[in-house]
Amino acid sequence: MSQHDILVLYYSRYGATRDLARLIAEGIESVPGANARLRTVPAISAVCEATEAAVPSDGAPYVEYSDLQECIGLALGSPTRFGNMAAPMKYFWDGSSSEWLGGALIGKPACVFTSTGSLHGGQESTLLTMMIPLLHHGMMIVGLPYSEPDLMSTATGGSPYGVTHLAHADGRAPISAEEQRLAKAQGKRLAEAALKLIQK
Repeated sequence: MSQHDILVLYYSRYGATRDLARLIAEGIESVPGANARLRTVPAISAVCEATEAAVPSDGAPYVEYSDLQECIGLALGSPTRFGNMAAPMKYFWDGSSSEWLGGALIGKPACVFTSTGSLHGGQESTLLTMMIPLLHHGMMIVGLPYSEPDLMSTATGGSPYGVTHLAHADGRAPISAEEQRLAKAQGKRLAEAALKLIQK
């Protein structure tokens, strides 16, 4: 069976969102025929100077708009910034007009994920607002169903809108066992949906 790429695109300041992305990628790759393509976005600055090297020193490569065209599905992640996605991720999507005009993402499935410093720090509003540009691009949103028992029992992160992580104020809290299972389940569900859609 040939491998089909699912883009796992994230921005992470302290590593928690990156760790969720890796778990989602693990879930994606548990599905035969699916491959996770991990990508990130560079930090941006309010001043007119470069803030990041052209190639990241470690971790995932920077995303290119061609990644949107080449993927069969997308997992999108960002830390919470006042109930919304972080500016570097928003900046990337603000520049995707050509892909929108060309319909690069129409009909492809997507899911969203986030981490934040407090349990009520805007996790769900961040997930919902991250869905908005994806809906404009014509994507189909895949959530987490309550058939995942961890959604009912978690005392850390988790949402039917997408997996979340409670990182605490210092950003150092490890991803809980429930969050790990939910992240892998979300990746698996996205991959299964994407492969079914391309078979039609």
